[in-house]
Amino acid sequence: MQIPFIAPTADAALSQILQDAINNKTKPLGSLGRLEELAAQLGLIQRSTRISIEQPAILVFAGDHGVVAEGVSAYPQDVTWQMVENFLADGAAINVFARQNGCALHVIDAGVNHDFGPRAGLVDRKVARGTRNFALEAAMSPQELDTALEHGMALVRDLSGNVVGFGEMGIGNTTAAAALMHKLTRLPLSQCVGAGTGLSSEGIARKQQVIAAAINKHAGAASPLEVLATFGGFEIAMMVGAMLKAAEQRKVLLIDGFIVTSALLVAVRLQPAILDYCVFAHCSDENGHRMMLENLGARPLLNLGLRLGEGTGSALALPLLHAAANFVNEMATFASASVSTSDQ
Repeated sequence: MQIPFIAPTADAALSQILQDAINNKTKPLGSLGRLEELAAQLGLIQRSTRISIEQPAILVFAGDHGVVAEGVSAYPQDVTWQMVENFLADGAAINVFARQNGCALHVIDAGVNHDFGPRAGLVDRKVARGTRNFALEAAMSPQELDTALEHGMALVRDLSGNVVGFGEMGIGNTTAAAALMHKLTRLPLSQCVGAGTGLSSEGIARKQQVIAAAINKHAGAASPLEVLATFGGFEIAMMVGAMLKAAEQRKVLLIDGFIVTSALLVAVRLQPAILDYCVFAHCSDENGHRMMLENLGARPLLNLGLRLGEGTGSALALPLLHAAANFVNEMATFASASVSTSDQ
Protein backbone atom coordinates (compact mmCIF):
# COMPACT_ATOMS: atom_id res chain seq x y z
CA MET A 1 0.00 0.00 0.00
CA GLN A 2 1.49 3.33 -1.13
CA ILE A 3 0.51 6.07 1.30
CA PRO A 4 0.07 9.42 -0.49
CA PHE A 5 2.63 12.10 0.32
CA ILE A 6 1.09 15.27 1.69
CA ALA A 7 3.00 18.52 1.36
CA PRO A 8 2.62 21.16 4.08
CA THR A 9 0.78 24.30 3.01
CA ALA A 10 3.24 26.65 4.74
CA ASP A 11 4.28 29.54 2.46
CA ALA A 12 5.54 32.67 4.20
CA ALA A 13 5.23 34.94 1.17
CA LEU A 14 1.68 33.85 0.34
CA SER A 15 0.70 34.06 4.02
CA GLN A 16 1.73 37.70 4.08
CA ILE A 17 -0.14 38.45 0.86
CA LEU A 18 -3.27 36.79 2.21
CA GLN A 19 -3.02 38.61 5.53
CA ASP A 20 -2.58 41.95 3.77
CA ALA A 21 -5.64 41.23 1.60
CA ILE A 22 -7.70 40.33 4.68
CA ASN A 23 -6.48 43.37 6.64
CA ASN A 24 -7.27 45.76 3.78
CA LYS A 25 -10.98 44.91 3.78
CA THR A 26 -13.32 47.60 5.13
CA LYS A 27 -13.33 46.44 8.75
CA PRO A 28 -11.25 46.82 11.89
CA LEU A 29 -8.25 44.50 12.03
CA GLY A 30 -9.23 41.02 13.16
CA SER A 31 -12.91 41.90 13.50
CA LEU A 32 -14.10 38.85 11.53
CA GLY A 33 -12.35 36.59 14.04
CA ARG A 34 -12.17 32.94 13.11
CA LEU A 35 -13.42 33.66 9.59
CA GLU A 36 -10.16 35.51 8.94
CA GLU A 37 -8.11 32.52 10.11
CA LEU A 38 -10.26 30.23 7.99
CA ALA A 39 -9.83 32.42 4.91
CA ALA A 40 -6.06 32.41 5.33
CA GLN A 41 -6.06 28.61 5.69
CA LEU A 42 -8.19 28.18 2.57
CA GLY A 43 -5.92 30.50 0.62
CA LEU A 44 -2.84 28.50 1.61
CA ILE A 45 -4.52 25.22 0.67
CA GLN A 46 -5.56 26.60 -2.71
CA ARG A 47 -2.35 28.63 -3.19
CA SER A 48 -4.37 31.66 -4.17
CA THR A 49 -5.85 34.91 -2.88
CA ARG A 50 -8.96 34.13 -4.90
CA ILE A 51 -10.60 31.48 -2.74
CA SER A 52 -13.25 29.19 -4.20
CA ILE A 53 -15.67 26.67 -2.76
CA GLU A 54 -16.42 24.41 -5.70
CA GLN A 55 -18.82 21.46 -5.80
CA PRO A 56 -18.52 20.52 -2.11
CA ALA A 57 -19.37 16.90 -1.35
CA ILE A 58 -19.95 14.88 1.79
CA LEU A 59 -19.02 11.21 1.79
CA VAL A 60 -20.93 9.07 4.29
CA PHE A 61 -19.24 5.71 4.82
CA ALA A 62 -21.28 2.90 6.39
CA GLY A 63 -19.96 -0.29 7.97
CA ASP A 64 -20.76 -2.84 10.64
CA HIS A 65 -18.61 -4.01 13.55
CA GLY A 66 -18.25 -7.53 14.91
CA VAL A 67 -17.61 -6.18 18.39
CA VAL A 68 -21.33 -5.40 18.80
CA ALA A 69 -21.65 -9.08 19.79
CA GLU A 70 -20.10 -8.00 23.12
CA GLY A 71 -23.08 -5.81 24.03
CA VAL A 72 -21.35 -2.46 23.47
CA SER A 73 -24.23 -0.65 21.75
CA ALA A 74 -27.70 0.42 22.82
CA TYR A 75 -28.98 -0.36 19.32
CA PRO A 76 -28.99 -3.62 17.32
CA GLN A 77 -26.70 -3.99 14.33
CA ASP A 78 -29.65 -3.90 11.91
CA VAL A 79 -29.89 -0.16 12.52
CA THR A 80 -26.82 0.33 10.29
CA TRP A 81 -28.49 -0.94 7.13
CA GLN A 82 -31.82 0.60 8.12
CA MET A 83 -30.17 4.01 8.38
CA VAL A 84 -28.49 3.50 5.02
CA GLU A 85 -31.96 2.93 3.62
CA ASN A 86 -33.01 6.18 5.29
CA PHE A 87 -30.13 8.01 3.60
CA LEU A 88 -31.18 6.58 0.24
CA ALA A 89 -34.78 7.65 0.88
CA ASP A 90 -33.55 11.20 1.57
CA GLY A 91 -34.92 11.06 5.10
CA ALA A 92 -31.96 11.54 7.44
CA ALA A 93 -30.56 14.70 9.02
CA ILE A 94 -27.55 14.64 6.69
CA ASN A 95 -29.88 14.61 3.70
CA VAL A 96 -31.66 17.69 5.01
CA PHE A 97 -28.50 19.63 5.84
CA ALA A 98 -26.63 18.69 2.66
CA ARG A 99 -29.59 19.72 0.52
CA GLN A 100 -30.01 22.94 2.50
CA ASN A 101 -26.39 23.89 1.81
CA GLY A 102 -26.15 22.82 -1.83
CA CYS A 103 -23.77 19.98 -1.07
CA ALA A 104 -23.57 16.69 -2.96
CA LEU A 105 -24.06 13.61 -0.77
CA HIS A 106 -22.49 10.23 -1.52
CA VAL A 107 -23.45 7.18 0.55
CA ILE A 108 -20.88 4.38 0.51
CA ASP A 109 -21.39 0.80 1.66
CA ALA A 110 -17.92 0.13 3.06
CA GLY A 111 -18.90 -3.05 4.87
CA VAL A 112 -22.51 -3.28 6.00
CA ASN A 113 -23.83 -6.66 7.11
CA HIS A 114 -26.67 -6.54 4.58
CA ASP A 115 -27.21 -7.11 0.87
CA PHE A 116 -28.65 -3.95 -0.67
CA GLY A 117 -28.37 -5.06 -4.26
CA PRO A 118 -27.83 -2.47 -6.99
CA ARG A 119 -29.35 0.76 -5.70
CA ALA A 120 -29.53 4.25 -7.10
CA GLY A 121 -27.54 6.55 -4.88
CA LEU A 122 -25.55 3.83 -3.13
CA VAL A 123 -21.86 3.39 -3.89
CA ASP A 124 -21.02 -0.28 -3.34
CA ARG A 125 -17.48 -0.67 -2.02
CA LYS A 126 -18.28 -3.44 0.47
CA VAL A 127 -15.08 -5.05 1.72
CA ALA A 128 -16.94 -7.67 3.77
CA ARG A 129 -20.19 -7.96 5.73
CA GLY A 130 -18.79 -6.15 8.74
CA THR A 131 -15.52 -6.51 10.58
CA ARG A 132 -14.63 -9.38 12.89
CA ASN A 133 -15.08 -9.09 16.64
CA PHE A 134 -11.90 -7.43 17.87
CA ALA A 135 -12.56 -8.78 21.36
CA LEU A 136 -11.55 -12.15 19.87
CA GLU A 137 -9.39 -11.40 16.82
CA ALA A 138 -8.23 -8.51 14.65
CA ALA A 139 -11.13 -6.61 13.10
CA MET A 140 -9.74 -6.99 9.58
CA SER A 141 -6.89 -8.66 7.72
CA PRO A 142 -4.03 -6.64 6.19
CA GLN A 143 -5.51 -7.37 2.77
CA GLU A 144 -8.94 -6.09 3.80
CA LEU A 145 -7.33 -2.96 5.23
CA ASP A 146 -5.48 -2.31 1.97
CA THR A 147 -8.70 -2.76 0.02
CA ALA A 148 -10.56 -0.29 2.24
CA LEU A 149 -7.79 2.29 1.99
CA GLU A 150 -7.60 1.92 -1.79
CA HIS A 151 -11.37 2.27 -2.17
CA GLY A 152 -11.31 5.46 -0.10
CA MET A 153 -8.54 6.94 -2.22
CA ALA A 154 -10.29 6.03 -5.47
CA LEU A 155 -13.57 7.61 -4.36
CA VAL A 156 -11.91 10.97 -3.73
CA ARG A 157 -9.86 10.72 -6.90
CA ASP A 158 -13.11 10.74 -8.86
CA LEU A 159 -14.56 13.84 -7.14
CA SER A 160 -14.42 17.07 -9.11
CA GLY A 161 -14.92 19.55 -6.26
CA ASN A 162 -12.38 21.07 -3.88
CA VAL A 163 -14.12 20.50 -0.51
CA VAL A 164 -14.76 17.04 0.94
CA GLY A 165 -16.77 16.50 4.11
CA PHE A 166 -16.69 13.20 5.95
CA GLY A 167 -19.48 11.32 7.71
CA GLU A 168 -20.21 7.78 8.84
CA MET A 169 -22.80 5.30 10.00
CA GLY A 170 -22.11 2.07 11.84
CA ILE A 171 -23.53 0.58 15.01
CA GLY A 172 -20.55 -0.14 17.27
CA ASN A 173 -18.22 2.38 15.68
CA THR A 174 -17.82 4.53 18.80
CA THR A 175 -16.28 1.43 20.39
CA ALA A 176 -13.81 1.12 17.53
CA ALA A 177 -13.09 4.86 17.61
CA ALA A 178 -12.49 4.82 21.39
CA ALA A 179 -10.02 1.96 21.00
CA LEU A 180 -8.20 3.81 18.22
CA MET A 181 -8.13 6.99 20.29
CA HIS A 182 -6.67 5.23 23.32
CA LYS A 183 -4.00 3.41 21.29
CA LEU A 184 -2.97 6.43 19.22
CA THR A 185 -3.09 9.16 21.87
CA ARG A 186 -2.25 7.13 25.01
CA LEU A 187 -4.97 9.02 26.84
CA PRO A 188 -6.65 7.04 29.66
CA LEU A 189 -9.34 4.74 28.32
CA SER A 190 -11.91 6.31 30.65
CA GLN A 191 -11.47 9.58 28.75
CA CYS A 192 -12.03 7.86 25.42
CA VAL A 193 -15.22 5.88 26.06
CA GLY A 194 -18.66 7.48 25.94
CA ALA A 195 -22.34 6.69 25.59
CA GLY A 196 -22.35 6.37 21.81
CA THR A 197 -25.96 5.90 20.74
CA GLY A 198 -27.18 6.24 24.33
CA LEU A 199 -25.69 3.63 26.65
CA SER A 200 -26.47 3.72 30.36
CA SER A 201 -23.64 4.11 32.88
CA GLU A 202 -23.58 0.32 33.19
CA GLY A 203 -23.37 0.02 29.42
CA ILE A 204 -20.48 2.48 29.27
CA ALA A 205 -18.65 0.46 31.93
CA ARG A 206 -19.22 -2.73 29.91
CA LYS A 207 -17.94 -1.02 26.77
CA GLN A 208 -14.80 0.13 28.58
CA GLN A 209 -14.18 -3.38 29.94
CA VAL A 210 -14.50 -4.90 26.45
CA ILE A 211 -12.04 -2.40 24.98
CA ALA A 212 -9.58 -2.81 27.86
CA ALA A 213 -9.54 -6.58 27.46
CA ALA A 214 -9.07 -6.26 23.69
CA ILE A 215 -6.22 -3.77 24.15
CA ASN A 216 -4.46 -6.30 26.37
CA LYS A 217 -5.16 -9.14 23.95
CA HIS A 218 -3.74 -7.21 20.99
CA ALA A 219 -0.87 -5.53 22.82
CA GLY A 220 1.43 -6.12 19.87
CA ALA A 221 -0.53 -3.80 17.55
CA ALA A 222 1.67 -0.71 17.50
CA SER A 223 1.97 1.02 14.12
CA PRO A 224 -0.94 3.21 12.95
CA LEU A 225 -1.99 0.71 10.28
CA GLU A 226 -1.70 -2.24 12.68
CA VAL A 227 -3.89 -0.40 15.17
CA LEU A 228 -6.41 0.43 12.44
CA ALA A 229 -6.57 -3.16 11.19
CA THR A 230 -6.94 -4.52 14.73
CA PHE A 231 -9.58 -2.18 16.15
CA GLY A 232 -11.01 -0.16 13.26
CA GLY A 233 -13.97 -0.50 10.96
CA PHE A 234 -14.18 -0.66 7.20
CA GLU A 235 -15.89 2.74 7.15
CA ILE A 236 -13.11 4.21 9.31
CA ALA A 237 -10.36 2.69 7.17
CA MET A 238 -12.03 3.91 3.98
CA MET A 239 -12.19 7.40 5.46
CA VAL A 240 -8.45 7.26 6.21
CA GLY A 241 -7.72 6.51 2.56
CA ALA A 242 -10.13 9.20 1.37
CA MET A 243 -8.63 11.80 3.70
CA LEU A 244 -5.09 11.09 2.57
CA LYS A 245 -6.00 11.32 -1.11
CA ALA A 246 -8.07 14.48 -0.58
CA ALA A 247 -5.16 16.26 1.11
CA GLU A 248 -2.73 15.03 -1.55
CA GLN A 249 -5.02 16.70 -4.11
CA ARG A 250 -5.06 19.90 -2.02
CA LYS A 251 -8.76 19.66 -1.25
CA VAL A 252 -10.26 21.07 1.94
CA LEU A 253 -11.18 18.35 4.44
CA LEU A 254 -14.27 19.04 6.57
CA ILE A 255 -13.90 16.90 9.69
CA ASP A 256 -17.08 15.88 11.51
CA GLY A 257 -17.28 14.28 14.96
CA PHE A 258 -15.81 11.54 17.10
CA ILE A 259 -15.69 8.70 14.55
CA VAL A 260 -14.41 10.85 11.69
CA THR A 261 -11.76 12.37 13.94
CA SER A 262 -10.60 8.89 14.97
CA ALA A 263 -9.94 8.17 11.29
CA LEU A 264 -8.01 11.42 11.08
CA LEU A 265 -5.88 10.35 14.07
CA VAL A 266 -4.65 7.45 11.95
CA ALA A 267 -4.09 9.66 8.91
CA VAL A 268 -2.12 12.19 10.98
CA ARG A 269 0.20 9.47 12.28
CA LEU A 270 0.88 8.50 8.66
CA GLN A 271 1.15 12.02 7.20
CA PRO A 272 1.26 14.80 9.83
CA ALA A 273 0.91 17.59 7.25
CA ILE A 274 -2.67 16.49 6.59
CA LEU A 275 -3.71 18.76 9.47
CA ASP A 276 -2.98 21.80 7.28
CA TYR A 277 -5.93 20.77 5.08
CA CYS A 278 -8.42 20.04 7.87
CA VAL A 279 -11.25 22.30 8.92
CA PHE A 280 -12.76 20.94 12.15
CA ALA A 281 -16.49 21.45 11.84
CA HIS A 282 -17.55 21.07 15.47
CA CYS A 283 -16.89 19.62 18.89
CA SER A 284 -19.14 16.63 19.43
CA ASP A 285 -20.98 15.91 22.65
CA GLU A 286 -19.56 12.36 22.60
CA ASN A 287 -17.19 11.80 25.49
CA GLY A 288 -13.62 11.96 24.27
CA HIS A 289 -14.05 14.15 21.22
CA ARG A 290 -12.89 17.31 22.95
CA MET A 291 -9.78 15.49 24.21
CA MET A 292 -9.20 14.11 20.73
CA LEU A 293 -9.36 17.61 19.25
CA GLU A 294 -6.99 18.93 21.89
CA ASN A 295 -4.56 16.12 21.09
CA LEU A 296 -4.57 17.28 17.46
CA GLY A 297 -4.29 20.96 18.38
CA ALA A 298 -7.60 21.53 16.59
CA ARG A 299 -10.06 24.39 17.04
CA PRO A 300 -13.58 23.45 15.94
CA LEU A 301 -15.80 26.05 14.31
CA LEU A 302 -19.02 25.05 16.07
CA ASN A 303 -20.11 23.66 19.43
CA LEU A 304 -23.77 22.73 19.15
CA GLY A 305 -23.91 19.66 21.37
CA LEU A 306 -24.18 17.37 18.34
CA ARG A 307 -23.53 13.63 18.62
CA LEU A 308 -25.37 12.25 15.62
CA GLY A 309 -22.56 11.57 13.16
CA GLU A 310 -23.55 11.12 9.51
CA GLY A 311 -21.43 14.15 8.58
CA THR A 312 -24.07 16.50 10.00
CA GLY A 313 -21.47 18.79 11.57
CA SER A 314 -19.60 18.98 8.27
CA ALA A 315 -22.74 20.09 6.45
CA LEU A 316 -23.62 22.67 9.10
CA ALA A 317 -20.11 24.19 8.97
CA LEU A 318 -20.09 24.51 5.18
CA PRO A 319 -21.73 27.99 5.14
CA LEU A 320 -18.79 29.29 7.19
CA LEU A 321 -16.41 28.21 4.42
CA HIS A 322 -18.54 30.10 1.91
CA ALA A 323 -18.51 33.15 4.20
CA ALA A 324 -14.72 33.05 4.54
CA ALA A 325 -14.25 32.83 0.78
CA ASN A 326 -16.88 35.44 -0.01
CA PHE A 327 -15.60 38.18 2.26
CA VAL A 328 -12.12 37.88 0.77
CA ASN A 329 -13.43 37.84 -2.79
CA GLU A 330 -16.26 40.38 -2.52
CA MET A 331 -15.68 42.87 0.29
CA ALA A 332 -14.43 46.30 -0.71
CA THR A 333 -10.98 47.48 0.35
CA PHE A 334 -10.43 50.76 2.15
CA ALA A 335 -9.06 52.23 -1.07
CA SER A 336 -11.83 50.98 -3.39
CA ALA A 337 -14.55 52.19 -1.01
CA SER A 338 -12.79 55.49 -0.22
CA VAL A 339 -12.94 54.68 3.49
CA SER A 340 -10.29 56.12 5.80
CA THR A 341 -8.01 53.66 7.54
CA SER A 342 -7.20 53.61 11.24
CA ASP A 343 -4.51 55.93 12.53
CA GLN A 344 -3.33 53.23 14.95
